[in-house]
Amino acid sequence: MLYIVPTPVGNMEDMTMRAIRVLKEADMILAEDTRTSGVLLNHFDIKKPLMSHHKFNEHETSAGVIEKLKGGMTIALISDAGTPGISDPGFFLVRECVKAGIEVQTLPGATAFVPALVSSGLPNEKFCFEGFLPQKKGRMTRLEALKEESRTCIIYESPNRLLKTLEQFAEIFGEERQVSVAREISKMHEEHVRGSLKEVVEHFKEKEARGEIVIVLGGRVEEDNGQRTTDNGRWTEDEGRETDVMEMIMGKGKKKNKYR
Repeated sequence: MLYIVPTPVGNMEDMTMRAIRVLKEADMILAEDTRTSGVLLNHFDIKKPLMSHHKFNEHETSAGVIEKLKGGMTIALISDAGTPGISDPGFFLVRECVKAGIEVQTLPGATAFVPALVSSGLPNEKFCFEGFLPQKKGRMTRLEALKEESRTCIIYESPNRLLKTLEQFAEIFGEERQVSVAREISKMHEEHVRGSLKEVVEHFKEKEARGEIVIVLGGRVEEDNGQRTTDNGRWTEDEGRETDVMEMIMGKGKKKNKYR
């Protein structure tokens, strides 16, 4: 059995009781960085053999892991933080296990993008996850494709590239596109900066970004004969008129849209 075990993205208290139990019962733990994971394991008094498994060696190590699993071992995979396979090593090993008929179970648990999305105030019934965008080759092609995306979009970025990325977004998607930048999810200095791309760019020109970053970008806004249609959290004109009528009937008055 291969277990995919999420680990805290910031606060040690986000570690689940089940995750601790699975790690304590596993025969071996695969870790993205054994030194980083060693701190976590020591904190929870977990003493199991550790094996390095990261994006630079996973193609070489996976075959040996598969043989151990076929031999009856129970192995747990963890990353430095969050859920393995989500912008972290994990996909390749899981795919190989599935091909080999080995059972894989992924535990529910910590990941950075879900709290960032829910706290953004942008629609979350439909969204797309982009992870880290390409640095150079293919970046503009991907951004041009996202211009037509009406769903809320989630993007990971490093703090030293954040301002340049937001400025690029403003140029491509328009300065009025709504965005929320989440920083240091689940840590002491967690912060969410919300507003238009223009406003958020100005914020980070004045205040240097630090820590892990999640960008939550509102979807495309269309203009159709003066009627706005969108999935990015703004009211459409038709929706607004219908809501006004219903609220007048119900005696509630006119509802204000917080995104306008």
